[in-house]
Amino acid sequence: MTEILEQLSGRTVIVGSGLAGLMTALTLAPEPCVIVTRAALGAETSSAWAQGGIAASVGADDSAALHLADTLAAGDGLCDPAIAADIIAEAPAAIAALERAGVRFDRNAAGELSLGLEAAHNRRRIVHAEGDGSGAAIIAALIKAVMKTPAISVLEGFEARRIVMDGEQVAGLLCATANGAAILPTSRVVLATGGIGGLYDATTNPMGNFGQGIALAARAGAALADMEFVQFHPTALDSRRRPLALVSEAVRGEGALLVNERGERFMARIPGAELAPRDVVARAISAEIARGGRVFLDARDAIGSRFATRFPVISTLCGEAGIDPAKDLIPVRPAIHYHMGGVATDANGRSSVPGLWVAGEAASTGLHGANRLASNSLLEAAVMGMRAARDISGMPAGGTGTISAGSLPAPADASFVRPIVSRHLGVLRNAGALHGAIAALLPLAEGNGPAADPAIVALSIAVFASLRMESRGAHARTDFPLKLANANRRQMCLSDVLEIARATPPYALARSA
Repeated sequence: MTEILEQLSGRTVIVGSGLAGLMTALTLAPEPCVIVTRAALGAETSSAWAQGGIAASVGADDSAALHLADTLAAGDGLCDPAIAADIIAEAPAAIAALERAGVRFDRNAAGELSLGLEAAHNRRRIVHAEGDGSGAAIIAALIKAVMKTPAISVLEGFEARRIVMDGEQVAGLLCATANGAAILPTSRVVLATGGIGGLYDATTNPMGNFGQGIALAARAGAALADMEFVQFHPTALDSRRRPLALVSEAVRGEGALLVNERGERFMARIPGAELAPRDVVARAISAEIARGGRVFLDARDAIGSRFATRFPVISTLCGEAGIDPAKDLIPVRPAIHYHMGGVATDANGRSSVPGLWVAGEAASTGLHGANRLASNSLLEAAVMGMRAARDISGMPAGGTGTISAGSLPAPADASFVRPIVSRHLGVLRNAGALHGAIAALLPLAEGNGPAADPAIVALSIAVFASLRMESRGAHARTDFPLKLANANRRQMCLSDVLEIARATPPYALARSA
């Protein structure tokens, strides 16, 4: 039997407890809201694993215009310039809001924010907290603030399975709990569920994050955007650990070099060298590995004995693998790290479904374009969480109508999908691989089994990728290596994705046989 949680009826429901979700809740206060989280508050979030920090033009030699220029360059022609400018302009205010919430950012002896440099930034503008432990420090501070805010109710151990609809309007959220199914009646849902890293074997994200928010929104009829653009971090620690440990771009920002097993600095002749955009570095490293080589970060001369102090988290992770970065080369490889695509939203986080907002990595705002600029992700999460809250604040709760939902769907399991995605939707793609992925994923996406939701997300990536017949940003095709003179962002609903997939060979040929 499904329990209706009438005592929480009408409150804004926020799914996810990473940076975007926590900032949404804190900004909504004192208006009552509910945070729904599958694990403990702040656990299993990519935000807590972020090492690099938050990009913000707060330095004396910096400006929002310079930050925007770097963002547009990294986005490779597909950013929404107006959206990007708005989000970037709000960066200093976001830093101030986080500090008011209790986040203590690193400062120098003069009391000024200590700013780091990362790839494709032309200024030092990365704001850190506790060195390379920025994400964990930020989330810990925000959790304390949430727990002190009476207006915020937290439901841990609640896994969102479906958005309940009343016609085209959100009417509630169906969750799985330890006691069975439960529905939160609400006309306002904010999805802040993070990324898709769990669809891949080699990932720096929590393995359980397969794009749940995207699947929830897609099933509710929301438009998706730019799903093909999957960013691979070029320097994950190459070890047996799963998920892979991240070796932050900030290490290269401090002067570490990339070398192959022959000691050759293979990035030296590429514009930007080690600090080229992530897609460029990831493809170069992939090429070295594809020829049978290995790739290493050499931080011995540039950082040396300072490594453990400057990068304590990375130093510990290296130590677990038997590596001393002050003395040893650090073996690295590309791994899925961030998804530029997601649920299409406007400047306030609104999706195409009335009553549904999306913030953070699950959304596609147009900030990142074809390739995210380093440390713009936490910036977007904070800014869009606050914007969604301001958009919702004061809005009438509205009636939820008659709440009814079918049986509780099976818990999602990405293990069936992961081998397909890892093989066919990696750093380098081609038509054969994409069509193979579509043929394998479509039956799973059309089914009702545990693989259905992960398959919906993966199938969307494959279909979007098959339609982009060029190489741009994080999307690289060996059969279409050139960039089109003119290219646009693309939006589709799940029904469109399924229709295109059914018409794609070899699946279409098999159905007609």
